Amino acid sequence: MTILATEGLTKRFPRVTALDQLTVVAGTGVTGLVGANGAGKSTLIKILLGLLPASAGRASVLGMDAAVQGLEIRRSVGYMPEHECLPPDVSATEFVVHMAQMSGLPRTAARERAADTLRHVGLHEERYRPIGGYSTGMKQRVKLAQALVHDPKVVFLDEPTNGLDPQGRDEMLALIRRIGTEFGISVLVTSHLLGELERICDHVIVIDGGRLLRSSAIGELTQVTQAVAVEVEEGWEQLARHLTEAGETVAVEGRLLTVQVRADATFDTLRDALCDLDLHLVRLEQRHGRIEDVFK
Repeated sequence: MTILATEGLTKRFPRVTALDQLTVVAGTGVTGLVGANGAGKSTLIKILLGLLPASAGRASVLGMDAAVQGLEIRRSVGYMPEHECLPPDVSATEFVVHMAQMSGLPRTAARERAADTLRHVGLHEERYRPIGGYSTGMKQRVKLAQALVHDPKVVFLDEPTNGLDPQGRDEMLALIRRIGTEFGISVLVTSHLLGELERICDHVIVIDGGRLLRSSAIGELTQVTQAVAVEVEEGWEQLARHLTEAGETVAVEGRLLTVQVRADATFDTLRDALCDLDLHLVRLEQRHGRIEDVFK
């Protein structure tokens, strides 16, 4: 099933082109939309929701034309915006109930759905407190709850881990993965933190300067490469020089060496170098591809 599709999608502002002839398709599951700040991620989401007109090209969500069926799309899609948008003087329950009613649910059903959704995102006990007293992590959970409360077919999550500490990011990522698996709701999630998306996504769309760099399954991006990572306690510079002189291709990233494996002889050369230099090996592992490699 196609969740979203664009064809030649372009958005020009007076001083910048945010999207440039973007053609891409995404299916069910968790799809990551990757790019640096200013790459066009938020602009794409707003066009898909029918909140912003395109300059050229076409976009659709669940088979609906974003240019003319924005209202229908927003009824079927949950949206978690990046920016701060929560009223500080109402409780999470009041806010999420209100958003459920705005989506067309009767008040009784809205209250039931709000209670269930807030519990799913981990705010069951705190749901009656004013939002203004919430931490950043709690506010992000409220934003996620309002995106889910009307039981959408798809949710668009714009930088959902912004402002969170490491534990908060881990918890948010776990929630997003649950949405895409246990809840059966497809997810489009944006982030400029590439390692996060490698952990939770089935598919990744990479854009830069509004242009498509790559769109593929996460497994294609993170598959095993013909290289090994080597970490030693000390002497990594001497090891790198020794291997290079022996004809091996070596890249140095801090204390970590990446050695291209030409053949089994590469491992023999590495073993001999460690012994000759009397170095203590900390780690030796096969390298996997990373999303960030697409930008190189």
